[in-house]
Amino acid sequence: MARLFYSLLLALLSPVIFIYLYGVRGKKNAGYRQHFLERFGFCNTHLPKQAVLFHCASVGEVLAATPLIKAFRKKYPDEAVIVSCNTPTGRKQIQQSLGDDIALCYLPIDFYFASKRFIKRLKPKLLLVLETELWPNLFSHAKNNDCHVQIINARLSEKSFQGYKKVAALSKTIMANIDVLASHNKQDAQRFIALGLAQSKVTVTGSIKFDIQLSLEERASAAKLKAQFKGRPVWVAGSTHPTEHEQVLSAHQQVLRAHANALLIIAPRHPEQFSRVDELLADSPLTHCCRSTSFDDNCQVLLADTLGELKMLFGSGDVAYIGGSLIERGGHNPLEAAAYSVPILTGAHTYNFAHVYPELISQGGAQVVKNSTELSESVIELFNDAHKRELQGQQALDCLARNQGAIDKTLALISQHLQR
Repeated sequence: MARLFYSLLLALLSPVIFIYLYGVRGKKNAGYRQHFLERFGFCNTHLPKQAVLFHCASVGEVLAATPLIKAFRKKYPDEAVIVSCNTPTGRKQIQQSLGDDIALCYLPIDFYFASKRFIKRLKPKLLLVLETELWPNLFSHAKNNDCHVQIINARLSEKSFQGYKKVAALSKTIMANIDVLASHNKQDAQRFIALGLAQSKVTVTGSIKFDIQLSLEERASAAKLKAQFKGRPVWVAGSTHPTEHEQVLSAHQQVLRAHANALLIIAPRHPEQFSRVDELLADSPLTHCCRSTSFDDNCQVLLADTLGELKMLFGSGDVAYIGGSLIERGGHNPLEAAAYSVPILTGAHTYNFAHVYPELISQGGAQVVKNSTELSESVIELFNDAHKRELQGQQALDCLARNQGAIDKTLALISQHLQR
């Protein structure tokens, strides 16, 4: 009954969803208008049947899942694989990370008939969903078609947990259709169990986001870019958002008073923000250039208006600020910076990475700043103290290394089903 009401509500909201995706989001990013019928379960007849389907919501999940998907394809080269996502940037990241030969598509919106059509056509043998993408109709249709459902790298914040509790009947329906859940930690696991998931279905594997391995090519690219900066002190502000861009640019103006040759690399979270940050820079006293064109040795800010380079950009810097945290967005992934042993700064809002930041902070690999002033002061302090910079970076890397191994554990869970 709960799923019926949910499906009817989605159907009633379908005109709003259509206008939002095609009109509002499509106006900002034309990618939302491409492959649009896939969002309703159409135009997928070219995809392989009886495949293992990995679903990654957007860029962050794709980046986290890439090593796991590569490991899976290496172990099971004869298994067909499909990777789905929700966003154009996620789609581009799939192609960039996994190659043009990977089968990919948008996951249909969870309308009853769209998800039914999708599952019935493709008949996947295994549905692997990253993190907290919990879709009642998709899961139900999967189970009705003998498709095993696993939630991997699962996390559930306290805020999300309280939200699911408010629709307890629907949450129990979702939990009933999950076969295996691999969670970040015991706290996340207990939240899923409290929503009705059988404890026997839950395994704590840790987060696959810790399993970052830098290739020789990635290290060489970061070193090559760093060489272009000719010894200038560089800090990278990655995944920034509106109102946060302004705080970062204000902080850099303060940094320049102490280090006149300092360089800020600012990488907005979403491509539609590239032009907005470009306008902000044009209206500021800061000189800037864009990553997509050519680097000007005299610029004070480098706008990273490209996709898929953030990890490498962190590796080219001396200090990293992780965006989405000075504002209430919950923060973004600090572990790419940690992999390059770069000291990390973050705002106070990090609930999206509650499984990462407490240990990272307690072990000295990251420090919290409350506002633009504290951000600039911390950047200056780290620029002034090479020993502290090196120590904090090493502590970040050590924290990363201590928590690795989730990919092997997750792959073992997947293998158990395939071997059956």
